[in-house]
Amino acid sequence: MRSDSLALASAEEASARLGISRASLYAYVSRGLIRSFSSPHDPRQRLYAVDDVETLVERKARFRRPAAAAATALDWGLPVLETSITRIKDGHLFYRERDAIVLARAATLEHTASLLIGALDEEAFRRPSRAIEPLPGPAFGPHAFVAQAIRLLCAPAPREARAEEIAAILRLMAAAASGTDPGATPIHRHLAAAWSAPASAADAIRRALVLCADHELSSSAFAVRVTASTGATLRNAVIAGLAALSGPYHGGMTERVRTFLEDPRMQSYPGFRHRLYPDGDPRGPALLENVPLLSSDATTLRAIENATGEKPSIDTALVMLERAYGLPAGAAFTLFAVGRTAGWLAHAIEQRSQSSLIRPRARYVVAEDQHSP
Repeated sequence: MRSDSLALASAEEASARLGISRASLYAYVSRGLIRSFSSPHDPRQRLYAVDDVETLVERKARFRRPAAAAATALDWGLPVLETSITRIKDGHLFYRERDAIVLARAATLEHTASLLIGALDEEAFRRPSRAIEPLPGPAFGPHAFVAQAIRLLCAPAPREARAEEIAAILRLMAAAASGTDPGATPIHRHLAAAWSAPASAADAIRRALVLCADHELSSSAFAVRVTASTGATLRNAVIAGLAALSGPYHGGMTERVRTFLEDPRMQSYPGFRHRLYPDGDPRGPALLENVPLLSSDATTLRAIENATGEKPSIDTALVMLERAYGLPAGAAFTLFAVGRTAGWLAHAIEQRSQSSLIRPRARYVVAEDQHSP
């Protein structure tokens, strides 16, 4: 990670700001809570990231004020639960300690689902499954795709072993996207064929599905975990995830990005910043590798990067992929949803294993009377 764009402090300054000893400062560094860099003026001296120091100062203040800590925990705040599925650290995304960017170079969604869920028999994806009811056609975007996927997920289903149930749910999501039963065909190949995509698009679709597979405790993953904690079925947990993903501040962001790319004169740049990645969402550039962008999109990308230094997020990359290969409008959201299903299933299963109901409390406040004179 580059240090020239970061505000840095000396050990004395960082220790004083935190109110701790040098030894405690070094302990924070060893635990990965504070990044340290060699001084450009004296290689023997270490400097410390001010952003990380300030994050710890705020965290300590919250612990002294439990009510404030609780109030902010659900808004990009302190971690609210433990997971062994996905980790975001120092600008990198890991699926069970595997770098997701590296994994996406060759892995399929089926393999990624097996990795995220753990101890999953991948052969279940290659075994024959129950036939899927006929569908009117493929579905795209936050409204049509979600409606078709929910209809399939709500259909009566036999009791199945866990691996078969997971494979069946992923196939249902692929069927909602394509309008046909994927059978045992790898999902990325099935979607590319169903959408009449160019031959070169299949590998880009594969990368997209893997890069979208999970993203720690996103809004949709939290909805899935809350639902699973009540004892609901895996299918119903996925339905909860779909509902959350459809919103314009989550997976529905792809619709806003498409509108922007069609008229890049807009004042705001949706899909070019992510709060978890100060140096840029690594998934965006990874997805766009070797994608033959439309010339207009390539121009927009360069202009924004030159003006702001911001890199495209996964939302922007999905829409640019959609446009590059002439996929149906809304395919970006559909790819996001099909890929993210792997992570939702992993979160639902992990939450079930904890046998605890997620039931936070609310702090009651008296509402202002809007009708008083």
